Amino acid sequence: MNTANGPELHVYEDPQQAARDCSQYILSSLGEVLKSQGNAALAISGGSTPKPLFSEMAKASFDWSKTHIFWVDERCVPPDNDESNYKLANALFLAPAAIPAGNIHRIYGELPPPEAARRYVEDIKAFFQLREGELPVFDVLHRGIGPDAHTASLFPGSHLVEDRTGIATNVWVEKMKMDRVTLLPGVLFAAKRTVLLVSGADKVDAMYNVLEGPQNFLKYPCQIASRDNRAVWYMDKASTAKL
Repeated sequence: MNTANGPELHVYEDPQQAARDCSQYILSSLGEVLKSQGNAALAISGGSTPKPLFSEMAKASFDWSKTHIFWVDERCVPPDNDESNYKLANALFLAPAAIPAGNIHRIYGELPPPEAARRYVEDIKAFFQLREGELPVFDVLHRGIGPDAHTASLFPGSHLVEDRTGIATNVWVEKMKMDRVTLLPGVLFAAKRTVLLVSGADKVDAMYNVLEGPQNFLKYPCQIASRDNRAVWYMDKASTAKL
């Protein structure tokens, strides 16, 4: 389902079907990119929703040697901590797919949060060969949505939703009592393709507000770069009951 100048919406009976087609779209998009440039950049998210997506991508017949993996956000914990987005992705996707170590650009959550953010920004600048003031352009940026309509580590009420010039920063998330590192809105807006995978009845209100409600990034951060024609949504029926 497409909306005029809006996002492409796909609704499925169950999360596994959504994850399967989402994986195929990501791989197809990366494949198209690699026809015209030497490498591709994919940013992935964490949480429980991407688990089937990571498994699907890991078993796909795809040459990962020229695709570099980044993170949309990360919790400030060591890479072997169960809260680590890297640990989840590594277990279900990176290791099974044999992603080359040099293609993995993780956020060093075990470092002090400001240092973790600074190091991640420097890594991104080096890979994209950015000049001062430039933002990276990810070929595919995968995101999710929380029941409160947050995305990445951009939460309702955070001043970070207004940042259009920064690449990434550390942030204390009071709701979770945790430090995180997150990409900033300017980077989300700059992505060539935004892919959002959503499942669960707990997302019903957030999904309605983000897709149907008035634009209000401060209240519904997931509206950032998710309502134009560069965004593709893969959703299960449980999350879309109000749409």
